[in-house]
Amino acid sequence: MSWNSGGNAGGSGPWGPPGRPNGPRPPPGRGGPPFPDLDEFLAWLRASFGGGGPGRPGGLGPASFGGARGLALLIAALIGVWLASGFFRVQPDQQGLVLRFGAYVRSVGPGLNYHLPWPIETVERPAVTRINRIEIGYRSRGRDEITGEMRPPRDVGAESLMLTGDENIIDINFTVFWHISNAADFLFGVRNPEETVKSAAESVMREVIGRTPIQPALTAARAQIETAVHKGTQAILDRYGAGVEITQVQLQRVDPPAAVIDSFRDVQRANTDAERMRNEAEAYHNDIVPRARGDAAHIVADADGARQAAIAEATGRAQRFDSVLAAYRAAKDVTLRRLYIDAMQSVVEHAQTVVVDPTLKGVLPLLSLAPEPARAPAPSAPPPATAPSGAAQPGKAP
Repeated sequence: MSWNSGGNAGGSGPWGPPGRPNGPRPPPGRGGPPFPDLDEFLAWLRASFGGGGPGRPGGLGPASFGGARGLALLIAALIGVWLASGFFRVQPDQQGLVLRFGAYVRSVGPGLNYHLPWPIETVERPAVTRINRIEIGYRSRGRDEITGEMRPPRDVGAESLMLTGDENIIDINFTVFWHISNAADFLFGVRNPEETVKSAAESVMREVIGRTPIQPALTAARAQIETAVHKGTQAILDRYGAGVEITQVQLQRVDPPAAVIDSFRDVQRANTDAERMRNEAEAYHNDIVPRARGDAAHIVADADGARQAAIAEATGRAQRFDSVLAAYRAAKDVTLRRLYIDAMQSVVEHAQTVVVDPTLKGVLPLLSLAPEPARAPAPSAPPPATAPSGAAQPGKAP
């Protein structure tokens, strides 16, 4: 149907010549009354897509079936496009969550899936295998656009400064790595999951540092701090039902505050010197004390041996005296003579032997009969001296 058909030849538009009462009215809002009547609006639709009634110009005669069929095809095409809009694809690292009028109804895995078109159902596709990271105490600034080098991170003092167990201030930067463990809880369990993870990790870190002295926190206790923060943060998120799993907590920097770091290093050097001197004193103690204890034990052992020897000797003498006394009581003369002989023997054994010739007068020559000590042979021994006349020869009685 042309715009000028239906007796409107020479007219100026599809609404007929001006002032014609039988022509269709313009649509509401385009020169006509603003929705005067539903019947008139439907009549305008019929006139626009095929006209009035049978037998009338532009009516639903045989020539008008093409327009109705086109409208049906158009509507069918629109419905087909609307239904086809329900197909969606879930990537391998994603999980699909289907929402019906905003309420969660089911989850789907990777691949091609279908849901009722909008506005009945919609789909959310969070990445459940991607490892996310949250920086606490600092913010990375990426690479320099000119040099391509990594720029130093920006410190966030409100997050990094914490109080230790011994009332010192410490500056801590750490990173929390996490991923989605339950997509439904992640999207609908908490309002802001990432901010929840950040707040929970910072809170647990302050609690752990508040129980730890500064020296272990700077040196040996870093691994224990990371483990404690990991477990504490995961427990809070599980209690909230956040659908998040913490994979790692990594300490990036643990230092005293920049304003006092020089003084702190002086204190650390003094503590190191004190520890070194303490170790040296302990080493000297470990060396001298066992040695003194060994010497004392040696002296005690010698004294005990001397005591045992003195006791044994005194006991032997007492027993010998008792035996001599018993013999004396049995035979006094024999015992007295035997005692005299033994006494004289002991005296003579230790006395110098001198033989005197009673026939000699004047100067009395003496001849010692005591054995001479052994001496090393001389290379050239002098001839033996001749004994004076009248002197006794060795080994012969006068």
